[in-house]
Amino acid sequence: MRRTHTCGELNKKNINQKVKLCGWVNKIRDFGGIAFIDLRDRFGLTQLLIDSKISSSAYELSKEIRNEFVLQIEGEVLPRKDINAKLSTGEIEIIVKNLYILSKSKPSPFPIFEDPTQTNEELRLKYRYLDIRRKQISSKLIIRHMATQEIRNYLTSQNFVEITTPTLCKSTPEGARDYLVPSRIFPGNFYALPQSPQLFKQLLMIGGMDRYFQIPICYRDEDPRADRQPEFSQVDIEMSFGDKEDIYEIAENLTKTVFKKCLGLDIKTPFLKMSYTDALEKYGCDKPDMRFDLQFVRLDEILKNSNFAIFSDTLKKKGSIKAFKVEKASDISRKKVDDYTQFVKQFNLKGLATFKMQDNSLQSPIAKFFTDEELKQIKEKMDMKENDIIFIAADMEDIVNQGLDHLRRLLAKDKGLIKENDYKFLWVVDFPLFEISKKTNQLTSTHHPFTSPNSEDLHLLDTDPIKAKAAAYDLVLNGYEIAGGSQRIFSSDLQEKIFTLLNLTKEDIATKFGFFIDALNYGTPPHQGIAFGLDRLIMLLTGTDNIRDVIAFPKTLKGLDLMMNSPSLVTKDQLDELSLKTKEEVNINW
Repeated sequence: MRRTHTCGELNKKNINQKVKLCGWVNKIRDFGGIAFIDLRDRFGLTQLLIDSKISSSAYELSKEIRNEFVLQIEGEVLPRKDINAKLSTGEIEIIVKNLYILSKSKPSPFPIFEDPTQTNEELRLKYRYLDIRRKQISSKLIIRHMATQEIRNYLTSQNFVEITTPTLCKSTPEGARDYLVPSRIFPGNFYALPQSPQLFKQLLMIGGMDRYFQIPICYRDEDPRADRQPEFSQVDIEMSFGDKEDIYEIAENLTKTVFKKCLGLDIKTPFLKMSYTDALEKYGCDKPDMRFDLQFVRLDEILKNSNFAIFSDTLKKKGSIKAFKVEKASDISRKKVDDYTQFVKQFNLKGLATFKMQDNSLQSPIAKFFTDEELKQIKEKMDMKENDIIFIAADMEDIVNQGLDHLRRLLAKDKGLIKENDYKFLWVVDFPLFEISKKTNQLTSTHHPFTSPNSEDLHLLDTDPIKAKAAAYDLVLNGYEIAGGSQRIFSSDLQEKIFTLLNLTKEDIATKFGFFIDALNYGTPPHQGIAFGLDRLIMLLTGTDNIRDVIAFPKTLKGLDLMMNSPSLVTKDQLDELSLKTKEEVNINW
């Protein structure tokens, strides 16, 4: 079964050598007495020539061969007459002397080497092991390997130590639902799969490890989303005795190293920084895509006395009016505007208003509701030139921000404003420490409850905690959050105070976090950290917008494993052993 070479390394330097190759049949062509086989493995593809005059037994056996059969061949490397410049092996072919079928294959349930968009993704996930044979998937998994190797090498060079933390943990409130694991030995008690190694890495800092990292699998029982998986990988980093500038430097150099190794690109550092407040004001979200402009401009002051009822009523209700400009928009027709209006409705924005600059004046179906002075101020505020168009939204601020954010991204694609292989990094900083939960109307942590407030905002915890800013930072790339971190609380008193503001009772704190509060009392160093979403980073590195493409065996959007038919029912004996009963059982229609 041994091979002398892979299917991707032979070239004209190997001419006249005797070789053994193993691989899968990519394609077979029989011309009567002569057959050609393209043999493929992970490393490439080599053309085989089977001539009945040279080996009649090999030719007879070739008649049984179909695509995806696994073969071993022995033969001689010869020059290829019809050179294929697209292949690294395109100057040679192998004259087969001996042919062996190592494994047969049933017909593939989908064409492996055709455009994957022509095959239903669920079918490809059901037969993921076949999908991985496609270069579109295998090449991304190889880049993932390269990236993780560079991450490990770089962090090791900076004196970080890779340490593995437990997978069976304690259930603690960290923002998402836990995946729970029942204990057989202690009936009624449960482990939780880690949402992140947050507490463990802080305990490692208390333990004096100084600089730690690992690439763990994390688990969050969250609602489905296109760029999210129930189990995901992150690059977890923590360090003592420094500040956020140290984290910025480590994270930027780590990113720079990975992009250089995987894509050959030189990423410029330091990265741009923007406050959370400015990001929402100018781009409507905390992860703006900086590859194009289209900044939002607030028009509240200009339109506060407008005769257009939608605008004036919105401002009376403490809403906001924002707009952004698209230059040279002569190609944006009335129908296209209607399409964009329908698009934003899915984000709860009731509609859009537009003004277009034509013949040095603002043209709009609603222009008659505005005074000449208001139109002049809009024109000046938006710096409008001939054929420019502005899109205006009026509603409560969070609805305006969300609708215009999605519209901004869509228009950038439609107008071709995004350059190929353009990567724009951004630090978003000064997040609020707390948010008001829409479900409970109580304080909740914007990031997690172990995030330290900015030192200058500590007094606000006693007077107006919702105004306190967090010593937190997110790293954004092309509209995706790829990393997030913060300076940690290292005082037990401050940590207990944060827990109390989050409406945890003393009993809650003792039960859920007593071990951690106790640990903080044993000489805790100042420390901070960051965690990269590895899957998202690889997704952007490989130029796909589907996170499932960069995970070997992913789940569907609903969290189903179509290949293994998981999750699944378990036997009554298994439930009895765990002292569990189920309220109901749902048979999934596989």
